[in-house]
Amino acid sequence: MSHPAEQIRFCTSRDGTRIAYATCGAGPPLVWVGHWIRHLKFDWESPIWRPWLSWMTRGHRVVRYDWRGCGLSDREGVEFSLEKHTEDLETVVEAAGLERFVLFGMLSEGSAGVVYSVRHPERVSHLILYGAQVRGRFARSETPEQIEEVETRLKVLQIGWPNDTPAYGRFFTSLHIPDATPEQTQSFNEVLRLTSSPANAVALLRAFFKDDLREIAPQVGCPTLVLHARQSTLIPFEEGRLLAALIPGAHFVPLESRNHILLENEPAWEQFVNAVDDFLPAAHRSPEVTALAFDDLTPREREVLEIVAQGLDNYAIAALLKISEKTVRNHVSIIFSKLGVTSRAQAVALARDAGLGRRTVR
Repeated sequence: MSHPAEQIRFCTSRDGTRIAYATCGAGPPLVWVGHWIRHLKFDWESPIWRPWLSWMTRGHRVVRYDWRGCGLSDREGVEFSLEKHTEDLETVVEAAGLERFVLFGMLSEGSAGVVYSVRHPERVSHLILYGAQVRGRFARSETPEQIEEVETRLKVLQIGWPNDTPAYGRFFTSLHIPDATPEQTQSFNEVLRLTSSPANAVALLRAFFKDDLREIAPQVGCPTLVLHARQSTLIPFEEGRLLAALIPGAHFVPLESRNHILLENEPAWEQFVNAVDDFLPAAHRSPEVTALAFDDLTPREREVLEIVAQGLDNYAIAALLKISEKTVRNHVSIIFSKLGVTSRAQAVALARDAGLGRRTVR
């Protein structure tokens, strides 16, 4: 299946670990801190990850990378911790030459995105967190029974990873995507084995399980969108609510899904995409979404927008169209809402990009 041309390169993290990263798509930059069960070489072939990449590259230049110990990145002799993971993200951003970008972190892996956005507020314009957590499993486990359950799951993963018995793969996959189709389940099982070794997988998960963002999350200063599946079995819905509550001004969107990783064929996928499109400013919206927004304008609203794009204020528009200034304000407010902008300058920029503001209205 065809996809945007991409380039895979390597950079070296602070401790000498080589990290593989890829760049594809066109538009404003977006850095994807994705799930560790991925592989740069096979992402576009996956029915799980292809929809995510197709969506992101519609209107962005997407930078993603393989986690240390996984995919094309170094697998031997690597250490795992939130600090190391944040350093890897810092290294990829520098190697890709990014100045300012949208940062999209998902699931447990989103913790590194939170830390990065606090350390580098000048770089992150918007932060999107899907299925992320405040506390990893060990950090939120309070009883010996809870800790024992976590250890048991890790042991099952360690034993089952190299085992060809289908039941092991189905167990791990069903935790992530219980509503997957047979094709999606088989694909996830295959990528799971291609991603890393059992020892690295367990060490990586142990690091995720120790993450605790309770002190650093309140320091996030950029616009933030937090989305979480209500029935996720791996990271509780309450963790998403807590994360949104800790980040100042964060917008929270609950998603009606049982899947830890959203699938393209479920209603929550469209809900997710619409929420992100609404959250990002017009400059980051895909051409498809912008075109649909213009199509939604009434003839009168398009006429008003045409004059707005010429630089006229509400008083002048009212006089030109022989309507009240209040009516003009109402039209402008509705136009802003439909276009997903919050200022006159954004509306003018979007309108002029669409070819408006060039004719004389009489």
